[in-house]
Amino acid sequence: MNFTLLSLMVAAAPVGLAKYDAVARLEFNTRAIEHHLPLFWRTDANDDKTLDPDELAVLWTDVATKRSEWVDKGAFTKKFAAAFATLVAASSCATKKGDEQKRCELMLLELSQGRPTLVENEFQEADRSLVERMQKVAVLIEKIYAQQTGVDALLLKLPKGDDFSRAVFFRNQSPFCAAPKTENDAACSALPKKPARLSGLYPADLQADKEFCAALEKQPNGKDLMDHFSIVAKDKKGTFKAVPYAVAYKKEMEAIATELDGAAKGLESTEVAFRAYLTAAAKAFRTNDWEPANEAWAAMGAENSKYYLRVAPDEVYFEPCAWKAGFAMQFARINKDSLEWQKKLDPVKADLEKALATAAGAPYVARDVSKNKLPDFIDVVLNAADQRNPHGATIGQSLPNWGPVAEKGGRTVAMTNLYTDADSLNALKDQMASVFCQATFAKADLSAKGGIMSTVLHEAAHKMGPSGDHVVNGKKDDEIFGGPLAATMEELKAQTSAMFMADFLAEKKIITVDEAEKSHVRDMAWGFGHISRGMYSADGKPKNYSQLASIQQGFLRKAGALTWKATEKAANGTDVGCMEVDQKKFKTATADLEKQVLGAKSRGDKAAAEKLIADFVDAKDDWEKMRGTITERWLRAPKASFVYSVKL
Repeated sequence: MNFTLLSLMVAAAPVGLAKYDAVARLEFNTRAIEHHLPLFWRTDANDDKTLDPDELAVLWTDVATKRSEWVDKGAFTKKFAAAFATLVAASSCATKKGDEQKRCELMLLELSQGRPTLVENEFQEADRSLVERMQKVAVLIEKIYAQQTGVDALLLKLPKGDDFSRAVFFRNQSPFCAAPKTENDAACSALPKKPARLSGLYPADLQADKEFCAALEKQPNGKDLMDHFSIVAKDKKGTFKAVPYAVAYKKEMEAIATELDGAAKGLESTEVAFRAYLTAAAKAFRTNDWEPANEAWAAMGAENSKYYLRVAPDEVYFEPCAWKAGFAMQFARINKDSLEWQKKLDPVKADLEKALATAAGAPYVARDVSKNKLPDFIDVVLNAADQRNPHGATIGQSLPNWGPVAEKGGRTVAMTNLYTDADSLNALKDQMASVFCQATFAKADLSAKGGIMSTVLHEAAHKMGPSGDHVVNGKKDDEIFGGPLAATMEELKAQTSAMFMADFLAEKKIITVDEAEKSHVRDMAWGFGHISRGMYSADGKPKNYSQLASIQQGFLRKAGALTWKATEKAANGTDVGCMEVDQKKFKTATADLEKQVLGAKSRGDKAAAEKLIADFVDAKDDWEKMRGTITERWLRAPKASFVYSVKL
């Protein structure tokens, strides 16, 4: 049918009475994302295969919109009717020609590899001011992050009316493709002329040299240039200098500070701790001194606030040198279920630290971890900038990464409302059944809370054993290993320790052996997901989680804890060849891997770390081929691509 005629027919219909059943729910969500429409059909509550007004969620995007524009007085508006007509007409590149048609098709392929996955929260009128300010902060923080990643000026170059390209640019926060099947395709770009990948944190001409990070480190002011909270610039004499974030991004940082101050003033009197953090964070955005804000942030918890907010520059994984902290924001609600895990683990924190110290060996010695706070559980409301990934999301985090607050244990959170929707759980079940043998699949915990324990232990482990602040011969991790390898080793340590600690807790009868074994199966599935993303990004940067998963599973396979049964059918009854977990060998092999990883970090043994990469990531062997099989099966299901809706 002619698209214009269809639009007129739908728009002319009695809007409140029109029946919206021409597109199935999952297809509606896919097409809405392709056309960069802020719409999501959350569930077919009455199972009538028809979208009803109360089943529609309106999303947060880069274009401000209100629910009343789409649904008013319980009925769909004319604007929604016109949008629905757009979605009925299947997405197509037929009107494009030549290279633009190919690029258009790549945009659709890129988007198809992410399954729109809703994170929805409803607030009361009393929260309106706070929530609206947080949404403004999210937009501002993404503007800073775009400058950090060097793409801030590229959005203006998007072809007008090109919904598919705009959708890719918004999801990926750049014109570059990020999904497994398209990220390495040279023609895949949201812009007709694919730009060079240039970080906004360093002079552009310097980045032509692949070894520019090492060159900066050797400068007389190398330590200043490596500072986490500055960009590197050149003065008129060609000398490199560090420019603090508060200077480089002054306009946006002042605007964020103003919103945070306003949010603090509007809080109810009981929110003393949260107000203190908002005020301290506002000051940090003006001064570039983040430690007082870290103190206020770490002082919050499940017992003194119903809100969670982290807005700051934190992780370094996004940039080529892995030095500079990327701006990020996460706004959430506190989930009181965290108190249950804190009660379980608090009494054995010292024992866990001693166990990790024993595995690490000299020169590391057990520290006093009595003041280390165990994870708070949070229900995410909105992620932005470095916290908003094209696919998937961080499900646990320990911050800050440096400074006195980090050395005292910082604060750890586990995100408990991600991957808990029915669509995600069904996809996970199918993926696990395609790789695991039946006996192992029978141990799979497919519940919404199935991965929480491992997340809690992973994040707790970041603050135990030899971490990023461990010093060997006067040097810390990133100086010893180099930024990217240091990041991989720290995450490998945390995830291996999580598996190690699960068995430790089972021995102490804090959890059951069955719970520990189920967590191991879920951990292997988590690893499959990261392996399917590939070991390196399109620009050759190591993917830290993918590499740690490959090291773990390659090591466990070599030890006989994982076995690929080539002639046995997988649990889905269709695929031939499957992975079996031997739980007894798994426990022993995990303990051996723990000693190797923590030992390398304890000694500052870069050669040992590089050997793990060489043996289990870069080697061209049967493990590499097996990873290819895992990847093919895992990628049959699109990856979760989270979208956010805040209802007031």
